[in-house]
Amino acid sequence: MAALQKLFSVLCLVTLAVSQDMPYEELLAQIQACPKECTCPQNFPRAVYCDNKGLKSIPKIPPYTWYLYLQNNLIETLPSDALQNATQLRWMNLNRNKITSDGVEEGVLGAMNHLAHLYMDDNLLSTVPSPLPASLEHLRLSRNRISKIPAGVFIGLDKLNLLDLQANKLMDDAVTEVSLKGLTNLVQINLAKNQLSSMPLGLPPTTTQLFLDGNNIDKIPADYFKGLPKVAFLRLNHNKLGSSGVPKDIFNISSMLDLQLSHNQLTEVPVIPSGLEHLYLDHNKIASVNGSSVCPISVEALDGSTNESVPRLRYLRLDGNEISPPIPMDVVTCFRLLRSIVI
Repeated sequence: MAALQKLFSVLCLVTLAVSQDMPYEELLAQIQACPKECTCPQNFPRAVYCDNKGLKSIPKIPPYTWYLYLQNNLIETLPSDALQNATQLRWMNLNRNKITSDGVEEGVLGAMNHLAHLYMDDNLLSTVPSPLPASLEHLRLSRNRISKIPAGVFIGLDKLNLLDLQANKLMDDAVTEVSLKGLTNLVQINLAKNQLSSMPLGLPPTTTQLFLDGNNIDKIPADYFKGLPKVAFLRLNHNKLGSSGVPKDIFNISSMLDLQLSHNQLTEVPVIPSGLEHLYLDHNKIASVNGSSVCPISVEALDGSTNESVPRLRYLRLDGNEISPPIPMDVVTCFRLLRSIVI
């Protein structure tokens, strides 16, 4: 009977290995090496769950792990010995621990040649870890204590398309062309809730989503977006932008789809680009809206235009200003696709 049970277990593992496209020997080694502090589900053998265990250190990780979950623990260091066998890691979640920059052993991350997603939100890092693996696609380091981006840390990271550094302690001198060099394929960068007083320099032309909420930015250089031809989503809520520091046509960019300028000190509505679909101007100091000055197309051109050529604005927030309804007719005439106006 015992022999039959053993044979049945082996057959189950073989079947599972086939279904997971994983050699039987690897599956067996993976299951046998599972740390006692963690969970290694047989139906998802490449994943190791060590989250919410009160761990103070990283246990030795099985060799064929692709997905490693270590969030919500008390881990203070990232040593190479615990991860030396986990050379196939694709995804590592270290959110909400107590890891410091001194606690990240030199070379431990750079050696992970397959790592694509690294999450280290809510730790105690004071600098961006270095070196990082060239395979990295997403790097999340929000809500740490980062005040420094080492020069050259991103060089060679041609696959990195998302960088999240929100809620850190970055100042203008930390976000420069030198510190951001190497981000050749970046799509989204989040620098919200830092200590920036000016627009960040050195962003690559591939940048599509730029999040700068909750800083101290008070002006935008007139030529700032010339080097960012693909920016489509721009968030500048909760800054110190006044109309004197914002050139009237600064946002008149063909790629712009979503523009958020809530909770600033604007007194005028900037020119609205034709392709913009969502505009947030609530909680500023705007007293009036003049359709002829903010419409990207002249009234004469609008008279004979079709829906395909009229401005694309569909959502507009103006509440929390000094504007009294109703919205002027020339604004409605210009933005005839508007579906919602909050005033």
